[in-house]
Amino acid sequence: MTEVRFSPGDPAVFAAGLLGVIDPADGGTAEQRAVLDAVVGHVWQVPDLDLDDLVPLTPGEVAARLPEETARLRFCELAMVLELCCHPPSAAQVERVEGYVSALGVDGIAVETARTTLERGAAIATEDLERTYREILPEISELTLRDRYLTLDAPDPGLGDRLRALHDLPPGTLGHAYVEFYRRNGFPLPGDDVHLPAHYVNHDMNHVITGYEPTAAGEVARSGFLFAANTSRHNWLELLLTLSIHESGVVTHGEIRAKVATLARPGVADLLGEGLARGQQCTVDLPSVDHLAIAAEPLEEIRARFHVVPLRHPMPPTDPLPPDAFLTVDPEPPMRFSPSLKSERR
Repeated sequence: MTEVRFSPGDPAVFAAGLLGVIDPADGGTAEQRAVLDAVVGHVWQVPDLDLDDLVPLTPGEVAARLPEETARLRFCELAMVLELCCHPPSAAQVERVEGYVSALGVDGIAVETARTTLERGAAIATEDLERTYREILPEISELTLRDRYLTLDAPDPGLGDRLRALHDLPPGTLGHAYVEFYRRNGFPLPGDDVHLPAHYVNHDMNHVITGYEPTAAGEVARSGFLFAANTSRHNWLELLLTLSIHESGVVTHGEIRAKVATLARPGVADLLGEGLARGQQCTVDLPSVDHLAIAAEPLEEIRARFHVVPLRHPMPPTDPLPPDAFLTVDPEPPMRFSPSLKSERR
C-alpha cells in the first residue's frame, strides 16, 4: 500500500487550474467557488491568494506547469471533487474535467462516475460505486475483524458483546468513547445488526478519533481528513463514495438517504477544507490502525501520537438517550443502514 500524505503542490497553479476546471466563462457555481476557496484557504494557507485575481489555466497550461505525476493526480482528484459540487450535473462540466484529466495523463480515479450518472442514470452509477465499495472493503474494515466479519449473513451476538464490553473501559479511553458514540446516536453496534460488519468498527472508530459526528457534513469532512492523511487508493475511493452519497446524491440504494449539495450548507465547505488540512498533519493511515489494540488507551493520547489536531470548532454531539441505552441488545434493532453503504444517519 502506498502511503503518501496529501501534498498541496504549487498553490497558484492549483488554484488557477481548478478555477479553469469550474468554467472560466462564469467562474463556476457559488458552491464550487466556496469549496475551492476553502481548499485554497486551509490547504495552502495563502491569505493573499484571491480567486478573483487569477486567470484560469487551460488543460494544456496546467499540464505544462505540473510535470510531476503525484501533483497531476492530486489536481485531478480535486477537480473531481469540484465536479461533484456542480448541481444539476452538467455535460459541459463533465467534459471539462475529462479534458484536464486527459491532458494530465491521469487514470484510475473513477472519473467516469459523473458521466455514467448523466448518460446511464443514478441506478447504474450506484451499481458501479457498490462494486468499488466491495473492492476496497477489506482495506477499510477493522484490521483484526476483517477476516471473520468482512460481511455478515446474520447478526453475530459475539461481536456485539465484544464491542459492548469496551464501555467497561475508563471514561476518556478510545473504547469507552466508541461505545458512547453509538449510544448517544441511537445506533446498534456492529454484530447486533446484520448490516454492520467490520467496516463500521473501523469507520466509527475514526469518527471518534477525528471528532467528526455522523452527519452529512461530518461524513464528508471525515473522508477528506483520511484522504489527506494518506492518499492511498482506498481513501480516495471512500471519499468519492462519500461525496456520491452526501454531495452529488447519486447513491440511493436501500435505506440510504442520499443528500445533494451538502457542501453548499453554511460552514460545510470550510469544514472540508479544515479536514484536509488536519489530515495533512496526521501521521498514520487511520483505516489501517488496529483500533481494538489501542482501545484501552486515552483518546487524547492517541490523538497526540497520531498528530490529530483539534477541530477549531468541535462538532457538538447529541445525547438523546439514557446512559444505559444500547448496552443491552434490542431484539429488533432499528434499520438504519443499507446492506452495503452507510447513509447520513441523522
